[in-house]
Amino acid sequence: HLALVSAVALSDNMMSYQRWTEKGWALLQLLLMASVSQAEEPVCRWRGDPESPQLSKDGDVILGGLFSFHSTWINRQDTYKHKPMPLQCTSLHFREFQFAQAMLFAIEEINNSTDLLPGISLGYKIYDVCGSIARGVKVALALANGNEVFSSSEARCSRPAQVQAIMGETSSSPCMAISTVIGPFYIPMISHFATCACLSDKTKYPSFLRTIPSDYYQSRALAQLVKHYGWTWVGAINTNDDYGNNGMAIFIETAKQLGICLEYSVSVFRTDPPEKILKIVDIIKASTSKVIVAFLSHLDMDMVIHEFSHHNLTGYQWVGSESWIFDSQTAAMDRNHILDGAIGLSIPKAHVSGMRDNELFTEFWEKLFSCEFKRSKASAGNQRECTGHEDLSGVQNSFTDMSLMPIFNNVYKGVYAVAHAFHNMLSCNKTCNKKILQHIQQVNFKTKEGDEVYFNEYGDPAAKYEIINWQPTKNGIVDFVTVGLHDSSLPADKQLNLLNKSFIWVPLSVCSEKCPPGTRKVLQKGKPVCCYDCLRCAEGEISNITDSIACVRCHPEFWSNERRDACVKKEAEFLSYEEIMGALLTAASLFGTCMTAVVAFIFFRYRQTPVVRANNSELSFLLLFSLTLCFLCSLTFIGRPSEWSCMLRHTAFGITFVLCISCVLGKTIVVLMAFRATLPGSDVMKWFGPAQQKLSVLGFTLIQVIICILWLTISPPFPFKNFKESKEKIILECALGSAVGFWAVLGYIGLLAMLCFILAFLARKLPDNFNEAKFITFSMLIFCAVWITFIPAYVSSPGKFSVAVEIFAILASSFGLLICIFIPKCYIILLKPEKNTKKNMMVRGAPKLS
Repeated sequence: HLALVSAVALSDNMMSYQRWTEKGWALLQLLLMASVSQAEEPVCRWRGDPESPQLSKDGDVILGGLFSFHSTWINRQDTYKHKPMPLQCTSLHFREFQFAQAMLFAIEEINNSTDLLPGISLGYKIYDVCGSIARGVKVALALANGNEVFSSSEARCSRPAQVQAIMGETSSSPCMAISTVIGPFYIPMISHFATCACLSDKTKYPSFLRTIPSDYYQSRALAQLVKHYGWTWVGAINTNDDYGNNGMAIFIETAKQLGICLEYSVSVFRTDPPEKILKIVDIIKASTSKVIVAFLSHLDMDMVIHEFSHHNLTGYQWVGSESWIFDSQTAAMDRNHILDGAIGLSIPKAHVSGMRDNELFTEFWEKLFSCEFKRSKASAGNQRECTGHEDLSGVQNSFTDMSLMPIFNNVYKGVYAVAHAFHNMLSCNKTCNKKILQHIQQVNFKTKEGDEVYFNEYGDPAAKYEIINWQPTKNGIVDFVTVGLHDSSLPADKQLNLLNKSFIWVPLSVCSEKCPPGTRKVLQKGKPVCCYDCLRCAEGEISNITDSIACVRCHPEFWSNERRDACVKKEAEFLSYEEIMGALLTAASLFGTCMTAVVAFIFFRYRQTPVVRANNSELSFLLLFSLTLCFLCSLTFIGRPSEWSCMLRHTAFGITFVLCISCVLGKTIVVLMAFRATLPGSDVMKWFGPAQQKLSVLGFTLIQVIICILWLTISPPFPFKNFKESKEKIILECALGSAVGFWAVLGYIGLLAMLCFILAFLARKLPDNFNEAKFITFSMLIFCAVWITFIPAYVSSPGKFSVAVEIFAILASSFGLLICIFIPKCYIILLKPEKNTKKNMMVRGAPKLS
């Protein structure tokens, strides 16, 4: 051990001005080299100056204490040619005196107790480490080895540790280095303020414990707090050491999980050059975020306030860690109100009753009372002489400030944990474990104030925090108002509990405004996920929540409204009787039906006249009946499609039109046969008399009936909701079921119509005064023209217009047959009765002159 101490002493000044990580590694290498170089020597001896504690007291059990009574030291450039000079510490740090005072108070209280460690006195050795990692390791080894000097023959290096436990250090980085060195000896080290989550790793730091929660919980709690206030676009600044770097790393990881983005993340250390500080100031000035998360030690925070005050960096919402958020010294330094409204986590308020002043050494007393002890007659100075009886109650400075009582309580609980562990170890039988570290890890007790003290498997206490808000008062003093609590032991959704207290300021800090319902977020290229544009949902899609990442497509029967935030039921579109087009087609259908009825009445009234009787009057009446059905079947195409209407409209149309064309075909054949019968020796009419004409009509119609039955049996038409034709409407139509059946029906009608047209065309020039074949030819020409143009028009017409096209084709072809075949006869019957004679009907037409 003594050889290790000498190695530390030789390297102390060399390490003093480097980063703690570089110091730690270099120190460990030197320690290893020193131990190897001395492996052959059988005894331990000092290679450097012995270290004496600043405060000490003998006792049965000695506790070590490591505190930074000075916050910094004078850097010296070593030449490695001469023995380094001892570290020269500067800048008294009153806060650390308070921590030492809390330790002394707890030891004195335990020594005066009759219940805890009766008959056993606690002593202490307290060192000033000046904030130096190298000095911290050196004095820790001094606590483990002692300062006695042994000759080469007195003792070997196999003595028990001089102290049973070490209280301190305040910062995380020195704790890591010290715990790494003393960990193999299982000397407990209990820190009151080192919060780095890395210290929970028991493989690296097996003997480290602490009475303050780990930053693992604090960083996550800070992220939850930032998320609660809706700050998704923040900046971050942290101390460039283990405390700040590890704490900020956990915060950033948790923030990403909660959807919080960092515009910038910078690190700073109190010894950084002015150029680096100025660069950080420029980054913050150029930023758009209004929230700064500061994971800084109180010393670095004091430096940041000092520098930021020169640049008037006000108007930011600060979110702070426990190191500075409840520090009255930091608040007193903020004369430009940079931190007004700051919010953060602090250790729950605590009180240690009975804590009073203890004996302090000379330098501190002189600094505290601005006086000087008389050292010699030759000493001279302008300051008054200290008497040693100055009254501490009248002093107003950081030493008398009790705002850090929660940390004092942590020191107090650490000393009591060691005492309870010794008490338990001394009270157990011979079979129990005699290692003090394990007994400390297993303690579970309550202090006189009711605080429960225990350590989990990582050597950490329960993580509970108060949420503090800086609220300036009228006289300029900052009031630390508790606005909430955070308990990491509760379920995630219940950990954060904000009280109903006024918050001084809740700014808006987002990269992009929230996307309202009806829009979705589209990330901006090359920027964090919190920076996005709000893109309106496409037609047929909606978003009914704020900040939606995607639009949801409406159900096929619904459509998005104008704001794109709700789906509304689509309007059902079909050809109805109420609309103008449906009403006009209905009127035309009824008009055609009435017109057919009038013609039928005229024919029935003049049924004995030659014009009616000519060319089979029975077929004429059957044709008029079929035309009536054709006009009426068009009505089945109007109205909301149903299962029955879909089957009826196509089959009724197909059968009635075949009946109609069959009658016209029968009449055409009769005309041909009649003139054929006038030839000598012809007996054609006996083969195509009235009975055969009726049978032919029945046969032709029966074929269409069979086609329709097969169609309805195999794959009948059915009502169908067409979502493809229109985005905003549902088109209700009749699906064909079987396209083959539909086109078979139309094809059969077309076949009969073409046959009728050809026969009528052949009979058009037969000599007769009233040749019906000409009118049939013209009617068939109209019929075929209508249905040939129907096909492309039907296929290209959308929605209800395709139904209107089909109705129009039915009505046009029906009117064509009615007008071309029956209107000329009605004209003769009603207006030219003199031509309605048998004689006139039998006169052959004169040949045309060329």
